[in-house]
Amino acid sequence: MTDRREAVRSNAKYLRNVRPVDPEEICEYVEGTPHPAVVRQLLREEAVSLGLVEREDGTFVPAGDEPVAPGRTPVEALPDRYANRLEELLADRYGPSWYEDASGDLLRSAIRRFKTRYFDGRAVEYDADVAAGYAIYHLPAYFAAVQYALEDLAERGLLGRRLRVLDVGAGVGGPALGLFEYLPEDALVEYHAVEPGAGADVLEALLGEAGPNVHATVHRTTAEAFDPHSVGRGDASEGFDLVLACNVLSELADPEAVLERYLGALAADGTVLAMAPADKQTSIQLRELERALEGRSIPASPDEEAERDARSVTVYGPTVRLWPGETPTDRGWSFDVRPDLAVPSFQRRLDGAATHDDHEPGEFVNVDVQFSYSLLRLDGARYVDLELDSGRWAKMAEMEAHVTNRVDLVAAKLSHSLSGDGASVDPAPDRNPLFKISDGSERVDQYAVCTRETALNRPLLEADYGAVLGFEQALVLWNDDEGAYNLIVDEETIVDRLA
Repeated sequence: MTDRREAVRSNAKYLRNVRPVDPEEICEYVEGTPHPAVVRQLLREEAVSLGLVEREDGTFVPAGDEPVAPGRTPVEALPDRYANRLEELLADRYGPSWYEDASGDLLRSAIRRFKTRYFDGRAVEYDADVAAGYAIYHLPAYFAAVQYALEDLAERGLLGRRLRVLDVGAGVGGPALGLFEYLPEDALVEYHAVEPGAGADVLEALLGEAGPNVHATVHRTTAEAFDPHSVGRGDASEGFDLVLACNVLSELADPEAVLERYLGALAADGTVLAMAPADKQTSIQLRELERALEGRSIPASPDEEAERDARSVTVYGPTVRLWPGETPTDRGWSFDVRPDLAVPSFQRRLDGAATHDDHEPGEFVNVDVQFSYSLLRLDGARYVDLELDSGRWAKMAEMEAHVTNRVDLVAAKLSHSLSGDGASVDPAPDRNPLFKISDGSERVDQYAVCTRETALNRPLLEADYGAVLGFEQALVLWNDDEGAYNLIVDEETIVDRLA
């Protein structure tokens, strides 16, 4: 078999530069003339090392060289193939009417239980029932959220078509499936998931729907115990292009140490994408981790003595560092909000079959896409690479000196409206559009409040999350009730999008 495998590899290496690699052709060149199905299976097993993707016609071609293009439309729904596969799993475990009677009550109870424990700040124990409930309730939103976060990388050409991915605390697979959906058909993914709990069973089943060019391995161990350097492709020191740490950091005893270790597993141009729910506690914790690790030296190998090869952690986005040497110290609660998803059939069924007295319609439907995220790199790249001049712009760290005055400043828009329009988890008492802003130097929270919309300040309302804006003649006021600065945007204020 070893000789046969090497013969297949040798022929594929030659043919991939000439024409599509066809198993029916290669079998003619291999001693013993193995069946094309045998050759096809060997090509699938060697696809990552050969850099080949399988096409619908059964032939293999080199993975694309161009970076993944941005410009995706909003995520509308969890694809049917994943929704149907999840319902098949539920039916296999709980019966065809899994959403009704005792089995439905069991799943609804599991969802209620993990939601309560989460909001109480207690650890969630993931047995098979909790994993099933978690997939029903959280899978669609996590599937969508990761795709919006990946857009920041794709817009700068930093997401390649050949990816080594490590998914830490992969759970039932929402972020992973979202990643695979975001990538084009000619992308090649070597995917390693680290998941010790019962969610790994759901994950493995759903990975079967991800397509032939996702080559997945699930490691059933904890984030703390797993050695990311143990799964190199031929060279154990080879790093990962993307490390996902989504909705797991708040569940770790020492998330800073774990995140630092996995930063050390990155390739030279790789990215860690850390995500957290939008709620106050986990979102602020994510920003605290981001700031704690920023600037830290990370060795390029597991050898602790390799200091000469150390790389420095840089915050790529979505938060900004517009003033050299400055890092924000405000509370850091910042999250994105995207359009709701279509309600998947499994949520509708579970919610519709609820009969207990304290049930409110929609209790088991979760299609809100609200999330915090942080992109960390080791090559110094930033989504917004801009350094401000103190002779031209006011620094948010020095806003105390400008109270009751009008100033010019540059800041990133780091929220959707927080004025109680339905997109906020912490609405302000007034109805004027209000947005968290940051230039990376602030010591306390600062907000832009639009008290009078004009054509010249409308970019504040229209800009996306993370956009960098220039403000001219914004009025600085101190909000004693909130302990924050309000930058009043009115008919005298001009707002332009800079980046």
